[in-house]
Amino acid sequence: MKYIYISIFFILNLFISNNVIADQSVIKELQKGGKIVFIRHSLAPGNGDPDNIDLKKCDTQRNLNQEGIEQSKKIGKLFSVNNIKIDKVLSSEWCRCKDTARFAFNNYETFKGLNSFYQEKFYKYKDEQIKSLKKYISNWNGEKNLILVTHFVVISEMLNFGTSSGEIVVIDKDYKFIGSIETM
Repeated sequence: MKYIYISIFFILNLFISNNVIADQSVIKELQKGGKIVFIRHSLAPGNGDPDNIDLKKCDTQRNLNQEGIEQSKKIGKLFSVNNIKIDKVLSSEWCRCKDTARFAFNNYETFKGLNSFYQEKFYKYKDEQIKSLKKYISNWNGEKNLILVTHFVVISEMLNFGTSSGEIVVIDKDYKFIGSIETM
């Protein structure tokens, strides 16, 4: 009976303190390295962006709220606490993705292949972006993990997998699905 209470306490503590639901098999695969990690940007309430969006001006975009900022920090904590090695962090040029990358990992580079094509004005770049992203992944040969902070539409197009805000999707170099980690 004592072990049941300890187990329940441990499980509840995981959910309450970190609000990250992570299958340990996914964590173990990440610890081995060599994985491609798609992360949908953290919580940024709303849908799409204003018509006057300017990628150089965050005030013209949909941005992370405080919950999204905290969610990003939890993503970073998940990687550091579990000693998951990172080769490189790439982000979409959208501010909500750059902020997710910054709050989670501090250092990142932007990569156009990760940009959203949700809105009509950006959709014309979709094929070029996906081709560029696939080429980047094909040429990447790191022993650590490649982190890609992007949007629902990009992850859906690349993996045929729908994600929630801040969700982490892990694949191998052959696009084999390893698992996902929900953050809240």
